[in-house]
Amino acid sequence: MTMHILFLSHYFPPEVNAPASRTYDHCKRWVAEGCEVTVVTCFPNCPEGVIYKGYRKSFRSMETIDGITLLRVWTYIAPNKGFLKRICNYISYMISSLLHCITMRRIDLIIATSPQFFCGWAGVLLHWFRKWPFILEIRDIWPESIVTVGAMKKSLFIRFLERLELMMYRSADHIVTVGEGYRQRIVDKGIAGDRISVVINGVDLERFKPFPEAPFTRKKYHGEGRFVCSYIGTVGMAHGLEVILKAAKICKDTGCRDTLFWIVGDGAQRADLERGSREHGLNNIIFTGRLPKEEMPEIITASDCCLVHLRKSELFGTVIPSKIFELMAMNIPIIMAVRGEAQDIVMQGNAGVVMEPDDPRSLLRCINIIREKGRGSFSGREYVGRYYNRDVLALKMLSIIKKYAKNNQ
Repeated sequence: MTMHILFLSHYFPPEVNAPASRTYDHCKRWVAEGCEVTVVTCFPNCPEGVIYKGYRKSFRSMETIDGITLLRVWTYIAPNKGFLKRICNYISYMISSLLHCITMRRIDLIIATSPQFFCGWAGVLLHWFRKWPFILEIRDIWPESIVTVGAMKKSLFIRFLERLELMMYRSADHIVTVGEGYRQRIVDKGIAGDRISVVINGVDLERFKPFPEAPFTRKKYHGEGRFVCSYIGTVGMAHGLEVILKAAKICKDTGCRDTLFWIVGDGAQRADLERGSREHGLNNIIFTGRLPKEEMPEIITASDCCLVHLRKSELFGTVIPSKIFELMAMNIPIIMAVRGEAQDIVMQGNAGVVMEPDDPRSLLRCINIIREKGRGSFSGREYVGRYYNRDVLALKMLSIIKKYAKNNQ
């Protein structure tokens, strides 16, 4: 009998963030291996909180993508900023997915992925009510991360959420994290290490591969004749992109006109950054806004280097941004301002240079190193092809699923 996997994910393509990409890439490969996969998600709206063109908000909608059965459910729509509205968005997904899934039949296993925290709790509740085996995938240590970025302070409410966090970990039959740092963080909270596996993020080597030059993209975003340093991804509180504004201002004040910064993406901090850029007259920063996933390989190709940055904190030293694998697969030099395991991967793969987080002068030094060495001096594709191929990692995750699925498929 075909194994039926029920996957709960707040995000899914055409949304372009890391959880959407990982979920899609894994699920389509499990379908190719003969599994039946149903993904329960929201109507695409991240990060602006506006339903994407071609979609219409309703109680529910069914579609099929690459063999994956996709159930989109009603949620309270909110932009990726403002704590209270986002919490309402997350809780509405938990309730809505629970109502739509609780009557489903012939489910062999549930997976719920974070972010978001309440997506994980939807999995817990279905596990309790229906007794389906449950794997919890952890991509973010929440609520600790929202305290780290300053979105909330330690309080009775945070302590209540921390109790829910531990209950969620203890309720899962097994936990899968996306990095060893996350695994250790959960072990430190009292969860046995043998209940946690690591399936790191990886890259689709067919989608992300070295491209020829992209002169049209460079021209479109005013990069002709200039050294382009791009930041590609969510423009959020955790990412500390004020460092780009500070570096750009140093360039302006010192008369350096041949360095250009692209900020490609959207998020809670974009409006503030654009305002700051205008106030300081920084015409060496281009904000492209959110672009389709299909355009990312050309944007990456058109860049001379790409910045990967998170604020300096102990927690963020456990994060492995999935974008590093895509950049490495395309042989684009990385300015690596995330410490820990992620930094080790980039350096072992000869894929970039190390930057001190939150330090604009360190960013400019890294740009100069890459400019002097030349783009061809950095090459990460062979390394990620050997260790971080999405095909291999999806099968590793599937082997864990089969171990815990009903009837041990």
